Amino acid sequence: MLAPIILFVYNREEHTRKTLEALKMNFLAKESILYIFSDGAKTEKDQEKVWSVRSLVKKYSSDFFETHIVEADKNQGLAASVISGVSKVIEEYGKVIVVEDDIVTSPYFLTYMNEALNYYADNKKIWSISGYTMPMRSLRKYKKDVFLSYRASSWGWGTWLDRWQIIDWEISDYNEFRINKERICKFERGGKDLPCMLEDQRQGKIDSWAIRWCYWQSKCDMLTIYPRVSLVQNIGYDGSGTHGGNEEVFGNCRVAREAKRYDFSDVELDRKITREFYEIYSATLWFRIKKKIRKILKKRG
Repeated sequence: MLAPIILFVYNREEHTRKTLEALKMNFLAKESILYIFSDGAKTEKDQEKVWSVRSLVKKYSSDFFETHIVEADKNQGLAASVISGVSKVIEEYGKVIVVEDDIVTSPYFLTYMNEALNYYADNKKIWSISGYTMPMRSLRKYKKDVFLSYRASSWGWGTWLDRWQIIDWEISDYNEFRINKERICKFERGGKDLPCMLEDQRQGKIDSWAIRWCYWQSKCDMLTIYPRVSLVQNIGYDGSGTHGGNEEVFGNCRVAREAKRYDFSDVELDRKITREFYEIYSATLWFRIKKKIRKILKKRG
């Protein structure tokens, strides 16, 4: 059975159109069940845009095997929408493929995701499957089709029910974690920005489901599968979304356009890839610190 696709949308009509146009061109689209979760408007100003997106997504119903559109009456925010939406669908199907309204996929994205979800379903060392891969020097001579990482991605991803239901979204053990140097170092294997983001989440400075997802991956000592060549491009780096960090690194990537059979066997952590992955994400932490310093100096000046 193919994994159902979940798409989260809000008020970006053009981004949503591009996401759905790419998704419907996937070779397994006609055989796949699609769930679209449309969040309610946060302000009156957003209401008309939300209605436009809801009108748009209905036009794509015939492009998939089945389409279910769930419209929220009130604004939940992305984090709550993802947690509740994924929980609802994954409990019924046991696995899911998830995209947001600024994710443009390769025509082979669904093929890769379903093959990987089937291959690694019983491998309890694998936390999730990512369809996105950032450009990295260490991948230029890498021979395998996929690689392993300590950090999950939220840009076109998939997982299974038994992994998802492990999570305590309240992170009720946070006070124990924050004074445990060993656990902090373990979490930082995916990037030095991770503990800082988790702290921001706890203080209400951000509202992220993904940082909590990454925290539990680290706590369970599990890994994420990434493709050597990305099957996803994020088009949200235009001021319309809530992204931050180094746009040149994350926003620009080559997307796979050729069909291939993926070999998922005999994949181990690669030291060079792991190191570059860590360095790129750690650099985003310093980017944010410098940005805050500039803001403080600007106010003083």
